[in-house]
Amino acid sequence: MNMMKTVFLMTLMMLLLLLIGQAFGGEQGLVMAFLFSLAMNFGMYWFSDKMVLMMYRAKEVTEAEEPRLVQMVRRLATQAQLPTPRVYIMQNETPNAFATGRNPDHAAIAVTSGILKALTNDELEGVLSHELAHVKHRDILTGTIVATMVGTITFIARMAGWAMMFSGGRRDDRDSGNGFSELALLILAPIAAVLMQLAISRSREFAADAGGAAISGKPLSLSSALKKLERGAEIVPMQNAGPATAQLFIVNPLRRGGILKLFSTHPPIEERVARLEEIAIR
Repeated sequence: MNMMKTVFLMTLMMLLLLLIGQAFGGEQGLVMAFLFSLAMNFGMYWFSDKMVLMMYRAKEVTEAEEPRLVQMVRRLATQAQLPTPRVYIMQNETPNAFATGRNPDHAAIAVTSGILKALTNDELEGVLSHELAHVKHRDILTGTIVATMVGTITFIARMAGWAMMFSGGRRDDRDSGNGFSELALLILAPIAAVLMQLAISRSREFAADAGGAAISGKPLSLSSALKKLERGAEIVPMQNAGPATAQLFIVNPLRRGGILKLFSTHPPIEERVARLEEIAIR
């Protein structure tokens, strides 16, 4: 179901890209914007692990330094039929974790020092299995493709907006009704693209929860961990977390509520816990 939703949303985004590209850039403008966005996001995809690990000052650890953590990751990776990812620790009291890397052969899992103190072994297994599910599902690649389409849509809209501004908003060959439609498309298309991107991110979180439950065989341990992590994030907020990397973490380090939930990269913890509890009783 989550995969079908992801495919559906990505298809909608591609249709939106074609619509705005054809409306404002023509075929040539669409291709140029797509190639520009692809080049930028490909660089992010290829070097994302190094950049984000450096941003959070994560330090790679060995089995000799952290036997409990590294042995757990190796065992769960074997159960998931994945290469063992590199393991990192961030010196941060906020309990959280993320996975990064362009493919399973270049994957890395980073956890905070806070999560090692806050969770039991079973709960930590649930979290690590969730991150391994992201690796198995190649969610970094999915995120890069989606970001490329969003970037292209936004680029075309901005360029078209600048063109309309410098031309005084005049369209000699178009009536005022078409001009209003174009203006609405310029404003709404990037917003719609971002909302679809966030919906895809939330869908991939649900899929990683289910995949992690399958890897560890302990869905209730993951649900217990999620509740602890949310409480931990409220008590000790992650000071150096930013919107650009928030979607990587298992629990959103940025607190949002009300209508801003639409702009959240993660589903509500209550929904995630409820789904995991359903998995446990099947």
